Amino acid sequence: MRSEVATLPGSPERPNEDWAAAALPASGDGGALVLLDGVTPPAGDVGCVHAVPWFTARLGGALTELSASRRDLTLSEILSLAIRRTAELHADTCDLSHVRTPQATVVLARWDADRVEHLVLSDSVLLIQAPDGSVRAVRDDRLDRLPREVLRSHEATDRLRNREGGFFTAAADPSAAERAVTGTTPAAEVRALAALTDGASRWVELFGAGDWTGCAEVLAKEGPAGLLRRVRELETVDAAAGGARRWKIHDDATGVYVAF
Repeated sequence: MRSEVATLPGSPERPNEDWAAAALPASGDGGALVLLDGVTPPAGDVGCVHAVPWFTARLGGALTELSASRRDLTLSEILSLAIRRTAELHADTCDLSHVRTPQATVVLARWDADRVEHLVLSDSVLLIQAPDGSVRAVRDDRLDRLPREVLRSHEATDRLRNREGGFFTAAADPSAAERAVTGTTPAAEVRALAALTDGASRWVELFGAGDWTGCAEVLAKEGPAGLLRRVRELETVDAAAGGARRWKIHDDATGVYVAF
């Protein structure tokens, strides 16, 4: 089995808010991957004394431990429990009811000899590659369904954040786990897995440099570090041509790749 993790900050002037891990027990009996993309809040009050990296490190640590040790729980139950544990760490110091309390997108995958389970919440993506090379992208498309003009307003976005009819992230409410996209694939039908934050998936989703199958081919040949280098090159060229296609020229970008 091959596993690789790579990450790049969006700016050297601010901390990377992504978090990722691949857990491969020494026994060789299965494994898990975890990917979080911390949500950067706009300037102003967020009700919390902790920065987003504090939150993603603790939520990510809880998810990794639980995914590897609690085979009796579903991935949704694991996410719910991890959110609850993390909330308890700062409930006494922070207003966890604040709509901008620290939060993150989530990708989880767990496997054994028989099956591969997955969970995706918000706009990070999981790629599942079959033995024949075909690729299925597992996405939570709630954000895609919202009008772009609405998402340009912080206030309008807040009214849709973690609300029915809007979109969900892992914040302080364990029930958000029930809104995640989940599924199971027979292990024999999976050659490789890749989890990408939206800073890494720009190669496909923003720049159209290839499709998801092409992205999986890059990951197989160059690893996630190679994909991130390609994204940075495209961002730099785009910025030099007259400005970024998004409000951030560079975003935190992280990828996890596991080949069986």
